[in-house]
Parts: sequence; C-alpha cells; structure tokens
Amino acid sequence: MTTSTFRQNLKPWMLPIAMAIGIIFHEYIGMVAFLSPYLIFIMLLITFCKVSPKDFKVTPFIWALLSVQIVGAVVAYLALAPASSTIAQGVFICVLCPTATAAPVITGMLGGSITLLATYSLFSNVAVALLAPVLFSWIGSSPDISFAESMLTISSKVFPLILSPLALAFLFRAFAPRVHSAIARRQSLSFYIWAVSLIIVVGNAVSFVMKEPPSMIPEMLLIAFGSLIVCCLQFLVGRRIGARLGDKISGAQGLGQKNTVLAIWMALTYLNPVSSVGPAAYVAWQNTINSLQLFYKTRKSLKKQNF
Repeated sequence: MTTSTFRQNLKPWMLPIAMAIGIIFHEYIGMVAFLSPYLIFIMLLITFCKVSPKDFKVTPFIWALLSVQIVGAVVAYLALAPASSTIAQGVFICVLCPTATAAPVITGMLGGSITLLATYSLFSNVAVALLAPVLFSWIGSSPDISFAESMLTISSKVFPLILSPLALAFLFRAFAPRVHSAIARRQSLSFYIWAVSLIIVVGNAVSFVMKEPPSMIPEMLLIAFGSLIVCCLQFLVGRRIGARLGDKISGAQGLGQKNTVLAIWMALTYLNPVSSVGPAAYVAWQNTINSLQLFYKTRKSLKKQNF
C-alpha cells in the first residue's frame, strides 16, 4: 500500500479518532485549550488564501445558504425560547455558526467545488462576524451590562478572530504572492488542524458536561437531540438548495458542516455555557455524516481503481 493510499484510507477515520482522543484525555485538554483561537485563525487564513477577491460576490447560491443560516437561527431561537432559553441558545448557535474552515477540503474529497465552498465560507464567516455581536447581545443580554457595551465587547473579540485572517490573506496576495501561493496550495492542512482542534473542543466539552450536576442531564440531552435534528436538516436543505443551484455537494457541506470549534468557544463565552452542549454534540453528528460520506466515497473510488 502506497503512502497516498494509506492517507486516503485514514482520512475517513481521522475525525472519529480525534473525538475519541478528546474524550479519553479530556482531563488534560485544559492545558492546551488556549490554542483554540489560534487554530481557528490558522484554518481561516488557509481557507481565505484559496479565495480570490474577484470571487467576493453574492450569487444566488450564497444568498440562499446565508438566508437559511441567519434567518433559520433566529427562527429556531424564537420557536424554542418560550420552552427553554438554554435549549433555544444551544440550537441557535448550531444554525448560526459559520461553515467549517475544513469544509472546502471535505467538499473537494467528495467531488464538490472547493472554490465555491471556500467563497461561501468567506461570506458565512463575515456574516457571523458582523451579526454575532448584535444577536449575542440580544440573546444573552445581562441587566448589568447595556446592549451597546455588550455588543462592543463581543465585536472586539469576534471581529479580529474572523476578519484578521481575511485581511492577512489579501495582504499576502498583494504583497507576498509566493507566501500566498504556498499557503493556498496547502488546503489539506485545514483538515489536520481541524482534527487537532476537535480533540481540544471535544475534551473541553466533555470536561464541562461532567462538572454539571445530574439535574442538568435531561436539559443537556434535549439540547444534544435538538442539535441532531438541525444537523440533519441543514445537510438536507443545503443539498436541495445546491441541487437547484448547481452543486448539491457544496450546498450540503456549506450549510451542514459547521465550525464547531468557533461555535463552542462563542457559546461558552457569550451565551449560557450549558448551550455549548449543542455544538459539542454537533461535532459528533456532523463528523458521523462526514465520515460515512468519505467512507463510501473512498470505497467507491477504490473499486473503480481495481477494475
């Protein structure tokens, strides 16, 4: 077996392996938890280097997925908030969360358009950077902090994390084309960095859940179940939108595959911390779907090679 074939066979199992490591070693993950924002930054930079400024245009594909991402998140929250604001927040963040930075890589492996997904990932992240401060201040507002103060505080942390890699990618393109080209050619690195990030976020999520009192278990299970529902719905809706607008694989991955690293960090930082169970469970749901897709795609490809 060649190295290339081994790596191809290993990729479908990388995500379950990362989740298992996070669960097993969750007690020690806290020592490296500070790396999460830096890993998010690096993944975004790699993805944004794949996007050309001329691709920065709103197409029907972009509009359709953004509408589901933003409007769907607000509708989900308003529908569930009367029953439980915590459950509503957990589902809300699973829908609002931008596309995973590794989504273009997975999309390419599945036969979709990497450029289209990278472009949507850019719009998806920018939309969250602009709207998250407003929405988080509205949902998680505290009587001790004014809406304006809360929005400014969140903006000061979310904006640099998401928009700085975009600015740096465009600066590299303009003034350091060799560096930009070198980064753009290494899109597969996002996949492996994402796997490392999964170890951290899963470990943190497990540690957090285990510290919660038993009385919270029913609510956490409901949040996890809600994230399963919206995960399946987003992959399904994205696939149908993509089928109508030219690329069903890109549509499914763009809407269904989320940057759960960022989502868990935002939930723990700006919402009720228990709501982070939503994106934490989403890690398992989306990576189960991705692993199955990669498994069947790899098996199909290997069968073709053998004939």
